[in-house]
Amino acid sequence: LGSKDAQVVVIEYSDFECPWCKVFHATMHQVLSSYGDKVAWVYRQSPIAQLHPKAAKESEASECATEQGGNTAFWKFADKIFEVTESNNKLDPAQLPGIATLIGLDVKTFNTCLSSGKYTSKIQADVAAASKAGMQGTPFSVIMVKGKAVGTINGYKPFEGVKAQIDALLK
Repeated sequence: LGSKDAQVVVIEYSDFECPWCKVFHATMHQVLSSYGDKVAWVYRQSPIAQLHPKAAKESEASECATEQGGNTAFWKFADKIFEVTESNNKLDPAQLPGIATLIGLDVKTFNTCLSSGKYTSKIQADVAAASKAGMQGTPFSVIMVKGKAVGTINGYKPFEGVKAQIDALLK
């Protein structure tokens, strides 16, 4: 989300059932609103199966949304999941097709994709990349400038904290 030419890119590893990820999701929307084209936000899947067994299927569902409607559909789907979930593994998986319908996806195509499991390996690869980058919990973000990792955000950080890190990088 944001400009592909942004000076700062925040790559967030997140779990749709993590309550701190839900709060950080709103924070990152605030960051993008504040910085315009200077900051971009990349979402990577990192469901923590031990804590949130339903999150992996939600991650797959978001990838199915992306397959059908690109980045726009992904962000609409992610925003809606974080809006409706109470977090901590409480989202009923039966709501996923309803969310797909709400954002304008073809529910039959969505359900076929979701039942196929075709994004399981992609999600596992994101989880492995997060671990390699040093993630110990979610949310976990890597801050990039000119393609190089220059910092991380471990866990939730409020807007003011994220802003301070970004401001320092934009100087």
